[in-house]
Amino acid sequence: MNNIIIINGPNLNLLGEREQSQYGKITFNDLKILCLEYSKKIGVNIDFFQSNLEGEIVTKIQNARKEYDGVIINAAGYTHTSVSIRDALDIFKKPIIELHISNIYKREEFRHKSLISNVATGIICGLGSNGYILAINAMQELLKNGNR
Repeated sequence: MNNIIIINGPNLNLLGEREQSQYGKITFNDLKILCLEYSKKIGVNIDFFQSNLEGEIVTKIQNARKEYDGVIINAAGYTHTSVSIRDALDIFKKPIIELHISNIYKREEFRHKSLISNVATGIICGLGSNGYILAINAMQELLKNGNR
């Protein structure tokens, strides 16, 4: 059974409270439950992590090298600013899916540049919270097909 970690960056803990036009009404806890229940149904082990602190995210990615087969990451605002998260992902050397609830290319200009896209195996954006389920499915397929 594959072990996948879903890493969430700053402010995602406030889902359901903030900018519902961008992020929908689902709460962070409901999203976590949705992902955990779905992963059990399809036979994937999922850990769900969120931090507002860049260093905690970097440490989680570094430690993930030994514990997980793949990373799904919604780095939120750090997508556009964090060289440290990008470098930690580059060291991971296993499948990485970059994930965004909103379409970052339909938003402010500064959000159009992702520092992590060029180290990600694939990118999902603009499909709402359903993007998490799509990312879990995509990661399972990547791992099943040996795209490590």
